Amino acid sequence: MICVSNLHSFPFKPQKIALHLFRQLPWIMIRQLASLILRIGGWKFKGHFPYEVKKCIIMMAPHTSNWDYIIGRLFFFKINVPVKFLIKREIFVFPIGALIKYWGGIPVERKKKKNNLVNFVARLFRENEELYVVVTPEGTRKLVKQWRKGFYHIALKAKVPLALSYIDYAKKEGGVMEVFHPTGDYEKDMEHIFSLYRDKTARHPEQFNLTQNQ
Repeated sequence: MICVSNLHSFPFKPQKIALHLFRQLPWIMIRQLASLILRIGGWKFKGHFPYEVKKCIIMMAPHTSNWDYIIGRLFFFKINVPVKFLIKREIFVFPIGALIKYWGGIPVERKKKKNNLVNFVARLFRENEELYVVVTPEGTRKLVKQWRKGFYHIALKAKVPLALSYIDYAKKEGGVMEVFHPTGDYEKDMEHIFSLYRDKTARHPEQFNLTQNQ
């Protein structure tokens, strides 16, 4: 039994514990709500998230619909991963901008040169002990002839792996298939990455391309 007179010598301060729980309460509620929404929608998370990896680019594909962001964000709430998203700065307007930032949005300039964006994100990785950045390699919901290479260059420059993640609308599931360390041989690495996504069904399959046509 702990006497009141001994509280000052107790290694854990009750006030700090209470404050920590109060700050975590909204996230606990959000996690529960996200889990409920996914369960009602019939969605499930498959596999294991690599919590032991403290820094990585979470490569999310296919990306053919705005629903990809919503479902993906619910999954990350559910499994309690504090992800960050690169989102065009124009979206960050009051009041929705504050909410997007609170949920992990990082504003970026759409006209920023590729090298500048790569350096910017690589610097974020250097400055943080833990960082998970979600990137959609297609770069748009429309059909593209080839995936953008920014995610790959960021991983190489920041020396972080790629968590190959997916959303499959046919099976109504999402997950992380593999943690992949880029070798520097882009063409060979992409052959392996594409092979993992070939059986994944996008919300709009006709807009999902897995070739590197120029």
